Amino acid sequence: MTLLDIRITRSNSISLDGLPSHVGNTPLLPLRRVTLGLSPRVKVFIKAEWFNPGGSVKDRPALNIIQNALINGDLGSGKRLLDSTSGNMGISYATFGAALGIPVTFAIPASASPERLTLLRALGAEVILTDPLEGSDGAILMARQLAAERPEQYWYANQYNNPANWHAHYLSTGPEIFAQTNGQVTHFIAGLGTSGTLMGTGRYLREQLPNVQIISMQPDAPFHGLEGLKHMPSAIKPGIYDESLAGTNLEVRTEAAHEMTLRLAREEGLFVGISSGAAAVAALQVAGQLDEGVVVTLFPDAGYKYLSDKSLWERK
Repeated sequence: MTLLDIRITRSNSISLDGLPSHVGNTPLLPLRRVTLGLSPRVKVFIKAEWFNPGGSVKDRPALNIIQNALINGDLGSGKRLLDSTSGNMGISYATFGAALGIPVTFAIPASASPERLTLLRALGAEVILTDPLEGSDGAILMARQLAAERPEQYWYANQYNNPANWHAHYLSTGPEIFAQTNGQVTHFIAGLGTSGTLMGTGRYLREQLPNVQIISMQPDAPFHGLEGLKHMPSAIKPGIYDESLAGTNLEVRTEAAHEMTLRLAREEGLFVGISSGAAAVAALQVAGQLDEGVVVTLFPDAGYKYLSDKSLWERK
């Protein structure tokens, strides 16, 4: 079964071909230069999620959430899809919303990069900015408030608590990694935001490979510069998050993620976002402790949504 086994739209008659049919099946790429010094029997691979049509890993859960809502009739009668987002999930919702004729509204921290806000508005999304000091939690609270006040207007997708989020990765990301590594993956690492990537991919891989190591990664402090990631001890915990799934949790400093993001561009030719830099830091930390193994992590998006942060890209 895949994300596209269910082909249904609001009219119950038009299949989700076209743009949605290109979600998933992203490349698995090796890291070569930033891994110098590791044991030659250790390989590190990354899932290049910016190959999705909406430009990020969030296409997977966004499409699955929309599909389930259409099947259940939640998005009927002209209701708007409402959710909180740090940017990428909103862009994915808006991409498929535009393709399928579904209006969308998002609560998003005002600190989101200008590129993300411009993309959302270009795709026709209604954007409600929330206090940047409250981060993603402030956006969550605003979305909850709007949903409670106007239930006739909004369908609250609630990505942090919607099981269709992690199911998307169980149905697609996990099977892809298993197939692309010929079942040889020994360690899987993913950052914690909604936690959907880790929950769905980790559960699938654990079922196929009982000895696989599932590792979570998060910022090392409540106030950080890693967009899309949560410091779980101080944040509103997602309802879909099960902290017992990961055998190890790694914390990454913002500065280390920034440095690695630039290294990935200059040494690997991978122009990726900051959360990808954080994932690489964690993956290399794991790989550095191994004599042999296949380490896989996921790079959520490309760097184009962070171009306005010149301090990140213009270092010597």
